[in-house]
Amino acid sequence: MSRYELLVRGGTLVVPYLGTIKADLATRDGKVAAIAVDIPASEASTVLDATGKLVFPGAVDAHFHLGIYRPLAVDAAEETRSSLVGGATTVLSYFRTGQHYLNRTGPYSSILPEVLSAVGGHAWTDYGFHLAPMDTAQVGEIPALVGEAGISSFKYYMFYKGFNLSADSRDAKAFTMSDEYDLGHLYQLMEAVAAANAATDRRVSLSLHCEQAELMRLFIDRVRANGDPQTLKAYSDARPPLTERVAIGEATTLARATNCAVNLLHLSSGEALAAAREARAAMPGLDMRFEVTLHHLCLTHEELDAQGGLGGKVNPPIRSHADTEALWAGILDGTIGWVASDHACCLEESKGDALWPALPGFGGTALLYPILLSEGMHKRGLYPTRIAELVSANPARAYGLDGRKGNLLVGFDADLTVVDPDLEREVTTDLLLSGQDHCPFEGRKVKGWPIATILRGELTYENGRVTGTPRGSFIAR
Repeated sequence: MSRYELLVRGGTLVVPYLGTIKADLATRDGKVAAIAVDIPASEASTVLDATGKLVFPGAVDAHFHLGIYRPLAVDAAEETRSSLVGGATTVLSYFRTGQHYLNRTGPYSSILPEVLSAVGGHAWTDYGFHLAPMDTAQVGEIPALVGEAGISSFKYYMFYKGFNLSADSRDAKAFTMSDEYDLGHLYQLMEAVAAANAATDRRVSLSLHCEQAELMRLFIDRVRANGDPQTLKAYSDARPPLTERVAIGEATTLARATNCAVNLLHLSSGEALAAAREARAAMPGLDMRFEVTLHHLCLTHEELDAQGGLGGKVNPPIRSHADTEALWAGILDGTIGWVASDHACCLEESKGDALWPALPGFGGTALLYPILLSEGMHKRGLYPTRIAELVSANPARAYGLDGRKGNLLVGFDADLTVVDPDLEREVTTDLLLSGQDHCPFEGRKVKGWPIATILRGELTYENGRVTGTPRGSFIAR
């Protein structure tokens, strides 16, 4: 019997917080078992040649939406398969009650097992869930969800107190299927999350979608009164960065009052990033972490409107070129904690040609490492180590996976991706192996692609094809 199951030879290991190491890596029982300058090939059952390649820890795509528009089992099978293309081996998916997903409400004690049952056996990556308590009864479930169900992160959508997901209806209660989903609800939710955080040695946190609903109402009305243009720029004008700034101010003020650890999700604009920086400076003792997405880093409404169509509708909206550059500056100076995809498979038929009923969201998980390598490392000089921290180690630490996911150190799960930093491909819908039938990144030339992705020591993706069968498992955090 061989000493090791898998040996990755000849590559450069990218180790978060430490640097790059020219070394071999060997796995046993699904864990990283050894790192050495030269591990003999004879000691492993399987050898993967990584000569001239970078070996990164598998990405932890911390912002995902399984089952938002399609059945959970279908999304789990097709969209986590797409994750492997981008080097992601773990996804953390948001789930809530109300319209979309399962289209009903009720206690998570009964709904979460149903979700886990639907996803089980279909996922190509390991997975966890963030849950959104939509009513007071669900807030009361937080201690049990943390202590018994392995859920350590929760969510509040600030614009849901005034709008539905597409922003074409103001019947928020019918959409959320909840009682009062207002700042009072947010305050009691923060109290519960802070109490759970204080009662455990794990980080229990609240993630926030920051857009202010009352201002959205005003700006949406103004855009619609001005000829109601059917463009992504109009959508950005209707939900401008000011709505993010005000919502960040509201949310962080309540977070300081309750001492609640918070994550500001998908900061989409220079103004939102400035507001986040100001809040952090004003509240130095508060655990506050920041996320951006691939599409807010790389797509603009100018370029997408020139191509036509509404495939790029997403919340918060795609912004301007100036905003993408401001967000990259936040990446480069260390302000941003992690980058995620906010992957939500949404078919073209759900977009249509009318702006307001078009469903928001699209896929991007297959581009997680490629975009960071192409736009970050090659174009902006971002170090590979920092890239590994942005897409793997930092989200793992933020969401209770440190020690298991997010690094290449001995004892961690053997989740890794072998990247050819010089491989250049043009993005096509087919290349991404998603169930989605369009892609806002279509036609973009991207340099730096995974050629192999490994989950717990087993090869799951190689040279454009998945291998084996889905073997992802739920991760209690």
